[in-house]
Amino acid sequence: MSRILILVENLPVPLDRRVWQEACALRDAGHDVTVICPRMRGYDAPEEILDGIRIYRHWISGEASGIRGFVAEYATALWGEMGCALKAWRRHGFDVIHLCNPPDLLFLVALPFKLLAGVKVIYDVHDLWPEMFEAKFGKRGLLYWAVRIAERCTLALADAVMATNQSVLAAVKTRGCKRENEVFVVRTAPNKLNTAIQEDSSLKKGRRHLVGYIGVMGNADGVDYLVKAVNHIVRERRREDIQFLLMGSGPEHADLMRLRESLRLQDWIDMPGRVSNEFLFTALRTMDLGVACDPINDYNDHCTMNKTLEYMAFGKPQVMFATREGRYSAGDAARYVTENSAEQLGDSILELIDDEETRRQMGERGLRRLTTELCWEKSVQQLLAAYERALCLKSSIRTGEDLALPGSAPY
Repeated sequence: MSRILILVENLPVPLDRRVWQEACALRDAGHDVTVICPRMRGYDAPEEILDGIRIYRHWISGEASGIRGFVAEYATALWGEMGCALKAWRRHGFDVIHLCNPPDLLFLVALPFKLLAGVKVIYDVHDLWPEMFEAKFGKRGLLYWAVRIAERCTLALADAVMATNQSVLAAVKTRGCKRENEVFVVRTAPNKLNTAIQEDSSLKKGRRHLVGYIGVMGNADGVDYLVKAVNHIVRERRREDIQFLLMGSGPEHADLMRLRESLRLQDWIDMPGRVSNEFLFTALRTMDLGVACDPINDYNDHCTMNKTLEYMAFGKPQVMFATREGRYSAGDAARYVTENSAEQLGDSILELIDDEETRRQMGERGLRRLTTELCWEKSVQQLLAAYERALCLKSSIRTGEDLALPGSAPY
């Protein structure tokens, strides 16, 4: 049994589904797992043990949208993470420290433990942070290059790297000069969702159809395109038979609420903020199709979106902007909009909502793809392979043996 410390900054567990599934998989493999995460979004207990996993939560200044806010958020997060890491080290120690980005500043927490105690480091690349920074702020200034340096430092520190998909894998191999046996693809995939839950027709508010969105509402997520698409559907296309349910929270939620009100769309768009799992699963069962409105850019092209996979888990077709990894994930389960256009997004929603048989076929294809090619069990194999490399490195250092492990195999 090895002692593992997982650091995640942008969401708490168990709300962060990927991190929580990884923690549970490592626990099931016999490891002792501790997670450090922020206190936010209703998860306020500074310490707890949940399903056998130890959780330390730290204070954070809040989710930010501007550069000053990001500096404050990351500074307070680093302070809290270092304090929790020292607490974890004193109480029970750890052999591996698992860094979940963004941001790519967590190497600052891991560095002293690696240099002074020989702790191994696994870098879990959820997002390419430089591309994320550029998408949020639209420019390459001094801070952008500081972000690139932070990414490079994290790659240099890591004994093994996990990427969410092949395009992220290619980027980190190039930027970090990593060998094949140091990098592993651990795809995000939903696990153990209650897909048998009953529908709730009241969510349709008396209308014939329900279209849903789930996810973060930040300035890189494109939810404003969806709100404007609804305006196009209602005002220009004169359709009043579709209800829209936009679930999730984030730094842009209040601005999106104001946009909805300025367009007088309160009767057509519900925006309940963060919802319970029961509400989310009920909504996924009830909706006719989902929307992934993340705009086409270099950042989103590298992202595997949770929402896309969760729509597929419930057998729901979807409309999305044609990002590279979005097309790979959804395959034939989505209709793709090739330009960042609210009007084209709205027209594609109408085309699919009016074709029930095509929706049914697309939903079946998506569910089949998720339960075969993209299933979580395959990702668990890669997760454990990454840990085998890091832990064997630790063992080889103790014994002076050479190490040769096979690299990751794409699937």
